[in-house]
Amino acid sequence: MSTQRPTFKVVKNGYDRFAVDDAVERYASRVDELERRVAAYEQELSELKQKMSSMKAHYAKLQQTLSAEKKAADNLTRISLKEANEIIETAQRNADTIVSESLKTARTILSDLAQLYNDADVVKEETKMKLNDLVEELDQITLPRMPDIEWLREAEEKMR
Repeated sequence: MSTQRPTFKVVKNGYDRFAVDDAVERYASRVDELERRVAAYEQELSELKQKMSSMKAHYAKLQQTLSAEKKAADNLTRISLKEANEIIETAQRNADTIVSESLKTARTILSDLAQLYNDADVVKEETKMKLNDLVEELDQITLPRMPDIEWLREAEEKMR
C-alpha cells in the first residue's frame, strides 16, 4: 500500500461510497496484516526473551563452573608446588647425606692410605737396613782361592 492519502470523488450526499469502502477495506486489510506482523514480532520477541533468559542462566552456570574449575586448578597448582618443594627438600637432604657420607668415607680411605704409606716407608727403611747388613756380611765372607786348573791340563796331556 502506498503512503499517499486517497482522494475521493465528491458525489451527491458526500463521497463515492464504493471508493471509500474500497479504501477502508484496503486500510482494514493493511491493519490486519500489520497486526499479524506485530503478533508475529511479539511472539518472536517472547521467544528471543526466553532464549536470552536461558542463555543468561547457561552463562551464569558456565561462570560458576569456570570459577569452580579455576579454584580447583589453583588448589591443584598449590598442592603440586608444595609436593614439588617437599621432593626437592628431600632430594637436597639425601644429597647432603650422600655427600657427607662420601666425605667421611674418603677421609677414612685417605687416613688408611696415609697409614699404609707410613708403614710402607718403615718397612722400606727396615728392609734397606737389613740389606745393608747382608751386604756387609757378604763382603766379610772370603772365598777360598780357586786352584789353578793349569795342572789339570798338564795331567791330562801326560795321560794321553
